[in-house]
Amino acid sequence: MICATVKSVINKKIGGISMPSLVNGFRLLQSSYTIPYNKSVNRTGSLFRQKAKFKNISNNNYEFVCLNYIHQNPYMAGLCSRMEDWEFSSFKDYVGQRNGTLCNIELALEMLNLVRDSFYQDSYNVISDDKIKNLL
Repeated sequence: MICATVKSVINKKIGGISMPSLVNGFRLLQSSYTIPYNKSVNRTGSLFRQKAKFKNISNNNYEFVCLNYIHQNPYMAGLCSRMEDWEFSSFKDYVGQRNGTLCNIELALEMLNLVRDSFYQDSYNVISDDKIKNLL
């Protein structure tokens, strides 16, 4: 598991630019969508506002805060009364209420060092705005 993580952050040289392999993967994904779309509507240029950015998430418990922030967004915005009520979130998968296949839950729990039994309760700990700002 660690090897896959390490390979994703190894720099890859493309022309005169050096970037992590993961960032290059997102670059290829975006351009493989953008080029045919632009041709279909007879336009040129980027469809996205800015290039994908890479951030090392291996410190300051960033990965857990990031996962909770994503799951808490609709809840904190008042779009649902409980995180598990938001149908477009993977939260239901993480707490075992749905058997989705988009996320590899076991791998995520292992890589983030999370305990399935306490995940639900831990996820409802509200993340302060200050904590989020310090991570950016």
